[in-house]
Amino acid sequence: MNKVNHLLESVFPEQRLFLRSENSTRFIRLSPLTQAVGWTGSAAFFAWSIIATAVLLMDSIGSGNLRDQAQREKLLYEQRLQTLSEERDARATEAAAAQERFNLALAEISEMQSELLSSEERRKEFETGIGVIQATLRRTMGERDKAKDSLETMLAAAQEENSTSANGTAPVQTNATLAFLTTELTRTAAERDLVAHNADEAERFAQDMLYEARLRDERNDQIFRQLEDAVTISLEPLDKMFAKSGMSVDHILDQVRRGYSGQGGPLTPMILSTRGQGPDPDAERANNILSELDKMNLYRIAAQKMPFGMPVKSGFRFTSGFGSRWGRMHNGTDFAAPIGTPVYAPADGVVVSAAWSSGYGRLIKIKHEFGIETRYAHLSRMNVRKGQRVSRGERIGDIGNSGRSTGPHLHYEVRVGGKPINPMVYIKAAKDVL
Repeated sequence: MNKVNHLLESVFPEQRLFLRSENSTRFIRLSPLTQAVGWTGSAAFFAWSIIATAVLLMDSIGSGNLRDQAQREKLLYEQRLQTLSEERDARATEAAAAQERFNLALAEISEMQSELLSSEERRKEFETGIGVIQATLRRTMGERDKAKDSLETMLAAAQEENSTSANGTAPVQTNATLAFLTTELTRTAAERDLVAHNADEAERFAQDMLYEARLRDERNDQIFRQLEDAVTISLEPLDKMFAKSGMSVDHILDQVRRGYSGQGGPLTPMILSTRGQGPDPDAERANNILSELDKMNLYRIAAQKMPFGMPVKSGFRFTSGFGSRWGRMHNGTDFAAPIGTPVYAPADGVVVSAAWSSGYGRLIKIKHEFGIETRYAHLSRMNVRKGQRVSRGERIGDIGNSGRSTGPHLHYEVRVGGKPINPMVYIKAAKDVL
């Protein structure tokens, strides 16, 4: 101890601390070792204070950065949601415009059917009138030829009688015959002029009918082109959407067609025959358009029954996709969102299960058409029960954190024939259509 004090005395010389009271004076001797310990303790406390302050400042700065990052992500999500909302509104506007074009097409097709039937009736009337005129003309020409032959015979007989008469005067019978022939010739000439006038009128009427038919064909061709373009534009994105779903489009349409097999109405194909043969080109084009419109209607019905919709519509982010995760297969897509965020049915279907399931927590299973099943796990609340029929866009539950879960989110699965399918296949397929 003395050695240590001796070594430290040059740096920390011995000090005395005097304590004076009213009656006496005392002092405390501070040895070099005591001073060294005090200085060391003070320096250690000061260094600890600096380090702790630096740690607190760094933690505060880090927390601020995290808050800023969270704020930026929130703004990014809000902008993304705004963009999706605008795209959805644009798709809704396009769907409304397509529906309006669809209604206009039906109205024009109905008008065309009426015009075709009316033109068919006018054509039949025209053919009947032409036939009557031709029959009358043939009959009149025959009568004219007979009258001409009779006149020549009577004139020859009259000349013979005139040559045998002694005084050069014709008999009374001959004069009566000539008067009759003159009257008949006058009547025949009038009928001939009337037939010629009727023939000219019929020719002009036929030319007018041909001109009207040509105008009608041009107008119908323009209408058909507009309808075909509108149907093609409306049908192309639907073809692509269902093709991207990975299922057989023909199988889907056939199954929908079997379920909705009623006949009649504006979409029933027309069967018009003008000469006992098959439909004319206009009728065939109209039938093709009606067939495409019927296909579009089948697509619309099928889209309601397939999970093309989003199960979560606002305030979410994708946290885990379909595929291998942590050495195991992740059979769905995770939508992270606060507890209580609504979950919606992406398609029409029937609830086959709504109960607690190990690992999944609160789990809802919905059976759709075409062998498709969707699952919704880790819910905080279930608004449906087993056997209940749900419609697309209907709220079926709320996002939660039940079961084996690291935070509030929805685990969403799509299965076709019992086999897990990436849900994003359907969501991306419908992105530019629905």
